[in-house]
Amino acid sequence: MTMDGNIQKAEEEYNADSIVALKGLEAVRKRPGMYIGSTDTRGLHHCVYEVVDNGIDEVMAGFATKVDVTINEDGSITVVDDGRGIPTEINQEEGKSGLEMCLTDLHAGGKFNQNSYKVSGGLHGVGVSVVNALSKKLIATVDRMGKRWRQSYQIGIPDGPVEEIGESDRHGTTIQFWPDDEMFETVEFDYATLQNRFRNQAFLNSEATITFEDKRTGKSETFHYEGGVSEFVQYLNRSKTPLHPQPIRISGERNGVSIDIAMQWTDGYNEEIDSFVNTIYTPEGGTHLTGFRTALTKTANDYGKQNNLLKDLTLEGSDIREGLTAIVSIKMSEPQFEGQTKAKLGSSVAQGAVSALMNEKLAEFMLENPAVAQLIIKKAIQAYEGREAARKARDATRRKSVLETTSLPGKLADCSEKDPSLCELYIVEGDSAGGSAKQGRDRAFQAIMPIRGKILNVEKTRPDKLLDHEEIKNLAIAIGGGIGKEFDITKIRYHNIVIMTDADVDGAHICTLLLTLFYRQMRPLIDNGNVYIAMPPLYRVYKGKKQIYCYTEDEMAKAVEELGQGCNVSRYKGLGEMNPQQLWETTMDPANRMMKKVYVEDAILADQLFSVLMGDDVEPRREFIIEHAHEVINLDV
Repeated sequence: MTMDGNIQKAEEEYNADSIVALKGLEAVRKRPGMYIGSTDTRGLHHCVYEVVDNGIDEVMAGFATKVDVTINEDGSITVVDDGRGIPTEINQEEGKSGLEMCLTDLHAGGKFNQNSYKVSGGLHGVGVSVVNALSKKLIATVDRMGKRWRQSYQIGIPDGPVEEIGESDRHGTTIQFWPDDEMFETVEFDYATLQNRFRNQAFLNSEATITFEDKRTGKSETFHYEGGVSEFVQYLNRSKTPLHPQPIRISGERNGVSIDIAMQWTDGYNEEIDSFVNTIYTPEGGTHLTGFRTALTKTANDYGKQNNLLKDLTLEGSDIREGLTAIVSIKMSEPQFEGQTKAKLGSSVAQGAVSALMNEKLAEFMLENPAVAQLIIKKAIQAYEGREAARKARDATRRKSVLETTSLPGKLADCSEKDPSLCELYIVEGDSAGGSAKQGRDRAFQAIMPIRGKILNVEKTRPDKLLDHEEIKNLAIAIGGGIGKEFDITKIRYHNIVIMTDADVDGAHICTLLLTLFYRQMRPLIDNGNVYIAMPPLYRVYKGKKQIYCYTEDEMAKAVEELGQGCNVSRYKGLGEMNPQQLWETTMDPANRMMKKVYVEDAILADQLFSVLMGDDVEPRREFIIEHAHEVINLDV
């Protein structure tokens, strides 16, 4: 049967009675964060993901090959798929069309009916109805069984019944929506955020083609990767040096779980393992990731011992995973997650399935590719030796005296408060600014740690060598909690850690080096929301006793206009140019200061950026600079 013949048969079988409703949209506008996570830019983009995921579900079910996404000039989004089309006929139980049910009932969709979708990534069936509830306008167009149908909505309420508007020689669903600016903090879509998501989706679904166009700027891209997860790993490693040219690919099915894994070791020290269930990213892993790690550790140790590569030592999982980049993607029906956010898979069947396939296929690969297998074991032995060296040093009290000392660094001006939840640590560039900060701070709860020059780039440094660097050692002692795999966030001495550097190139570089340290060696600080970047003013506009601090060019222009002729403008290039009182008023006083909270919206993208910007390979960094050069606002040369 042809593709279109399959679609026609599927269209007939997938009808309005396939839609199961679980009722109600009222709560969505009242508590939108419960359904899309937040009402900031993350929640806004989540709406797009929900609609696109419906098209991807049709691809996974074998009924679609394309999803087209467009940011329109009026700020709306259009998503078109070539699947079966949402059923438009009347559902016998509900007395309304399947389309209206999907768009207006909170828990309605074919995903509650196992005959319609064996696997799906949509969020509990709430996706498109939540998007409708949070849109000031939405238009759904369905091409199905030779006809075209349309229904429009305002804030989730239909303007009228589903209407047949003509003949059609295609099949699929088109959703265009205008997010409600009363519900979201911003309704401005970011091209790069969506671009990254669609690229990842195309890697995970090699049969899918996703086109993305931004009519505001004219930019457009097509994402299609025949190599699937292997290409994904190569893309993630494009700024790293692989130990073997081709990723190891392990694919198959066990106990109804479809498994697709690719992995490649590099000469670096960081592991990057990203896991997915039905193409949905699981940042906290879960049973599928546990199965992968367990099998990897067992298989590598078994091979090493059978081939006399390990002698009497046993490798730990962290030794084997050092420098590893891997994608673990599974597809299964009715996955069980821990919590509402789908961050962690809880299905026990996934662990056994992944573990069994990995044990079998990886052992086969290592036997058939001894040169690659020996490289992997050699790399793991080096990691083991580095870990053992650090342990022996710790046992010999060197590390104890370094990190578990009761003596704080001499440069640290500590605060008097002892409750970490009330304390702040300012990491300040240079002794001059450090002196001003020490004088200007509130000594009760604000501690100051000046650092001199640029700290070590931890992206290029062996973890066990970090504490040989004085500034990193002092920072680790001041923050508490340790460093690297042993970092314990329950032992940190300050719950707010604020990076305060000059507003110039050197300051930006120091800030990036510190963020790299925190992300790679004290990651829970980032995940827990403990890290901030201070935002000192760029200008002071003053006339007589009147003064206005300004943080942008626009604010400065408005201040000049407000104070009028004869006013003066000072441009701050360094924190040291401010006296202690000014630094307190503008940058450290909780009542007035501006700070940016550091969080990871997309861990995969964050890993890539740190590798590209802080790694050894120059070419990906050059490409990044060229691509983003137009975004520079203040160029300091």
